[in-house]
Amino acid sequence: MRHVLLGLSALALSATGASAAGFVNGSFEDGNTSGWITGGGYRGNTSNPSLTPSAVLPGGSLNQDAGVRSAVINSSYVDPNVGAALGSTVYSGNYAYRVENTSSGGYASAISQSVVGYTDPTIFFAWKAVLENGGHTAPESALLRITLRDDTTGTDLVTRTYDAGATGGGVDARFSSIGDLFYTASWQIEQINIDASLLGHNFTLSVLAADCEPTGHVGYAYLDGFGSVLPGNDPTPVPEPASFALYGLGMLGLGLVRRRRGASPTA
Repeated sequence: MRHVLLGLSALALSATGASAAGFVNGSFEDGNTSGWITGGGYRGNTSNPSLTPSAVLPGGSLNQDAGVRSAVINSSYVDPNVGAALGSTVYSGNYAYRVENTSSGGYASAISQSVVGYTDPTIFFAWKAVLENGGHTAPESALLRITLRDDTTGTDLVTRTYDAGATGGGVDARFSSIGDLFYTASWQIEQINIDASLLGHNFTLSVLAADCEPTGHVGYAYLDGFGSVLPGNDPTPVPEPASFALYGLGMLGLGLVRRRRGASPTA
């Protein structure tokens, strides 16, 4: 029987190790940026089409710091520019992340996380943006950019841009305005669908926020709830395949023990 139990234990460890990785600290409830990479720098005369998260993250051509203008904020934080009109700065739980600061200056900041062997078909997260329009065109305006890279194939799957230019995303129906400030009073739920053929690949999700290129107008965003389910609406936990395997192995072991104990000695 000892050999049976040892075999069950080995199978259980193997099943547990087979589970795929998800986002670490996706809602920033650790109160810090553990699991994430952050960075920032002066955007100079870099126009929006060339301003990518990788440019300001460590190793990028514009990187100057570890994202010191960004911060984890708590549920008592009130936006200093829009105030109560922006509403909550945390989508769910106690913390969220503000990417880039709330002052002008021509800077950009980004946050990024890589997931290995991601097997869920969807990535969700929530965001609110504050983008100031100083009469700039889209290429030089305040900016929010979201990218998803398939690290397994080395291809960019998603690039989504929201800007405060005269023809940019900052003037669409989702945004309200106070003076030159465009902002989303409601949390926007970003949904990225992953093709079934790519499940199990490694991915890097990054978000950048930037002031305008001429440096006089702000651009920043609040982020929360990164994961495979709608943020703030986590379903009741269901055993993963590994858990089902453990349950089945446990029942098998119990049955073997019972049969062994109930067997009659042979003559």
